[in-house]
Amino acid sequence: MKKTRLILGSLGLGLAITAIIIAVVNRSNATQARSQIESRENETDRHRNSYKSLTDAELRETLTPLQYKVTKQHGTERAFTNEYWDNKGDGIYVDIISGEPLFSSKDKFDSGTGWPSFSKPIKEEEIVEVEDNSLFMQRIEVRSKTADSHLGHVFPDGPAPTGLRYCINSASLRFIPEQKLEKLGYGEFIGTFSD
Repeated sequence: MKKTRLILGSLGLGLAITAIIIAVVNRSNATQARSQIESRENETDRHRNSYKSLTDAELRETLTPLQYKVTKQHGTERAFTNEYWDNKGDGIYVDIISGEPLFSSKDKFDSGTGWPSFSKPIKEEEIVEVEDNSLFMQRIEVRSKTADSHLGHVFPDGPAPTGLRYCINSASLRFIPEQKLEKLGYGEFIGTFSD
């Protein structure tokens, strides 16, 4: 009986230590991701004026695992738990890799899908549409032209006047709030959010 208690006690201690290690690792990963995001927020328009293609190793170092999976491996993040699905702030959404402006909060709407949805892009020339026949469906994939990032898909069930719904993964985007547009090199979009 004592031996059984000792074994169970050791198992309990082992589980507790494992839980602590997992918590520390998760906190470290979250801190690292937050640090990467804050570092990107402190950048100016470096991406926009001097974007250079990054190697796969550089992308893996720069992006979070989810951002890499979505943008470079055609992944999809979970609905209703991603960063921007319910963001209501004024600003623009840029490509997480190149920094190119893609969508405006003015064109964002609640589609009920759990992903950020937009009726149109800011600059149509920055969006590339590709036929996607994966998952036994026929869809139109949306990619960014400059960084060739997978963004999401476009569907013909959006609001007027376009009738389109650009269903986009938050992990492929970076939100630039209106008050930071000038500082981060996107001054041309200041004042474009009011009707």
